[in-house]
Amino acid sequence: MGRVNDLDTFRALLTPEGTGLLDSLRDYDPAQELAVATRLRRTHAPELVSAALAQARLRQRAVAKFGADDAYRMFFTPNGVEQSTRASVAAYRARVFAAEGVRSVADLCCGIGGDALALARAGISVLAVDRDELTAEVARANAAALGLAELIEVRCADVTDVDTSGWDAVFVDPARRGGRGRVFDPEAYSPPLSWAVGAALKAPFAALKIAPGIPHESVPPEAEAEWISDGGDVKEAVLWFGGTGTRTPGSVRATLLPTEANLWTPAPLPAPPVGPVGRYLHEPDGAVIRAHLVAEIVAACDGRLVDETIAYVTSDEPYASPFTTAYEITDELPFNMKKLKALLRERGVGVLTVKKRGSAVEPEELRRKMKLQGRASATVFLTRVAGAPTMLIGRPVPQG
Repeated sequence: MGRVNDLDTFRALLTPEGTGLLDSLRDYDPAQELAVATRLRRTHAPELVSAALAQARLRQRAVAKFGADDAYRMFFTPNGVEQSTRASVAAYRARVFAAEGVRSVADLCCGIGGDALALARAGISVLAVDRDELTAEVARANAAALGLAELIEVRCADVTDVDTSGWDAVFVDPARRGGRGRVFDPEAYSPPLSWAVGAALKAPFAALKIAPGIPHESVPPEAEAEWISDGGDVKEAVLWFGGTGTRTPGSVRATLLPTEANLWTPAPLPAPPVGPVGRYLHEPDGAVIRAHLVAEIVAACDGRLVDETIAYVTSDEPYASPFTTAYEITDELPFNMKKLKALLRERGVGVLTVKKRGSAVEPEELRRKMKLQGRASATVFLTRVAGAPTMLIGRPVPQG
């Protein structure tokens, strides 16, 4: 990564020479890095060139989260690209704060400032705090780069020392990675979840960003727990505290972006029934599964699970919902590669979508073994039905 983590070198990137160098690298090909570096070092200091090349690579990676317009104006650290909130999710959360009438937020563990930027764009004043000096400097640079410096005060400090009593709301995004990688125990977050909950309970309104895999028993009873997916991929979970009543303690919610469709219940239903595969199979969105709201889907479609441990819902009648993808099932077979290959050949299937839950078979491996030929398409589900390895073949039900 060059010397991108060196504070003095980072500050050099903020000079006219540094920003000009970065602008020239917007479209550079990392595969040509040696040649590019050799050319640039003829007119620029080697340390600055290394830092600029590293920053250019980070900007290219950040486009997926922040979009090209912002990513190529912003600054990043390797951890910042990895751990920052996706811009679409941060914007959604900022809208929730704004709808609560929040005018100021203390953003604790702000990282490179992704959430602070979204809050500021919603017209909210932000105190952005991070204990790492370089990270705080990057957040400050991002506020300036996007023209939001007047709304964002960046402070380098330990969040546990910050008095948040003068702010309308608190947002905490504890670090969930340690020296050995991802941290799964909420009390091993930095700061621990218990501290973050304590800080949230002192505020009129608060949100804590947590890993989507958090055990439900770790969710405090004072919070509403929300799982958020974006484009079908689960991105994060949020614990909400306080407010004007739009968020209910003990409730759970699954929210789908970009539509903001949300499935909410004050208390999840008990375990749903299990039964035979019907004509239709419904694949719940990952946020619905993480929120333990599959039983709500079963009840809504008058259906059942295909297996008590698998989040596939089946029904005899069609059912359309933004929270599920529906398939019409044509075949149910015991797991057998040879039988599947013969069936696909007989039907001229050349395009096969493979989905799995509860199966160890890798989709690419299965597609390779099928030696597909033909113009027809099909979807195969590798799963368990009543505990038995099973193949379900079908096709998507058109939406709308």
